Amino acid sequence: MEKASGDLEFERAALYRDRLAALSAIQSQQGINPRTVEEADVFAIHQEGGFSCVEVFFFRTGQNWGNRAYFPRADKTMPPEEVLGSFLAQFYDDKPPPKLILLSHIIEDEALLAEALCVKSGHKVEVSTPKRSEKKELVAHALTNAREALGRKLADTATQNRLLQGLATTLGLPKVPRRIEVYDNSHIQGTNAVGAMIVAGSDGFLKNQYRKFNIKSEGLTPGDDYAMMREVLERRFKRLLSEAPVGGIPAIFTKDDDTAPQWPELVIIDGGQGQLNAVRETFAELKLADISLIAVAKGPDRDAGRETLFMPDRKPLKLEPRDPVLYFIQRMRDEAHRFVIGSHRKLRKKDIRESGLQEIPGIGPSRKRALLHHFGTLKEIERASMADLGKVPGVSAESARKIFEFFHPNAG
Repeated sequence: MEKASGDLEFERAALYRDRLAALSAIQSQQGINPRTVEEADVFAIHQEGGFSCVEVFFFRTGQNWGNRAYFPRADKTMPPEEVLGSFLAQFYDDKPPPKLILLSHIIEDEALLAEALCVKSGHKVEVSTPKRSEKKELVAHALTNAREALGRKLADTATQNRLLQGLATTLGLPKVPRRIEVYDNSHIQGTNAVGAMIVAGSDGFLKNQYRKFNIKSEGLTPGDDYAMMREVLERRFKRLLSEAPVGGIPAIFTKDDDTAPQWPELVIIDGGQGQLNAVRETFAELKLADISLIAVAKGPDRDAGRETLFMPDRKPLKLEPRDPVLYFIQRMRDEAHRFVIGSHRKLRKKDIRESGLQEIPGIGPSRKRALLHHFGTLKEIERASMADLGKVPGVSAESARKIFEFFHPNAG
């Protein structure tokens, strides 16, 4: 894995990393079903490189019900006991505590936390840091997992930072971007139009900051991708301007810390020179500056690896197919496409429920989905001949006749 990463073959390195993680997960399942502990949550914290990882194991009815790693943001000078105490104070806000909570470190106000959880749950809750027996083994196992999970997190972050540095160098950006926003839109012949934004930074994809935009403009020409992109960006950045202006100029960062800023330093859009020009006009109207722009045009026959990059006031750029920077850009663009397609499908499903198809006797949900998937829109279904309707998988000749007569009651 390290050799592949050193050779900048990040895809192969990621494959080896995942294999190592899978092997580690298989090994970690051995001997962790406790003999003497019926119900408990086990918390272990490990700190390294200014980061913290809290690994939590859940045991119920004497069985391991799984585990999860958390990476709480905290001041780098905070000791593990303090980070763990703050984490526990919030962990049970929305979930019931078990009868026993085992910790890797002694926290301040341990007795007070136990008393508060007793009141919350209505039963006795014991909070302890075991020194012997099987309980100590459970904590030690959780601590090992915390150490390994943080190691993987740090490795991923280092790789991501190298990619961000490479992106800035290759594209000639003024600085290494800490926040990248990627935009895409989707529609079928102008219907159910939806735009989407995904966010990436040094921690990878920040999925809790993804956003979708249902296209609302009434005067929009169906299928006008430029107008759809303008609407999405206007809505996004007008809101940012209202929420975080400094002297009327967008504040890219409010302080120099490790958190992802709310303002992007780089915006990537799916499209070519036309899309780039539309975005530049939008930014000019909003008086936005200090945000780098890139449009990623698909290659001939939509081949990955043959994309063209368009940037303001520069010649179009093509990168080598195996360039890790190109692979990084492809990953971000594909993630935006995946997200927007998922949002679009949800909108289409809602449209199916609300469309006239639900009024046709004998046409159930599966046939409705098949019809819309085949024709794209309700209007195209209305226009279809009986023979064309019969070509849809799952639609019999009799069903085709019913659908056709529903839309053409006077056809006979």
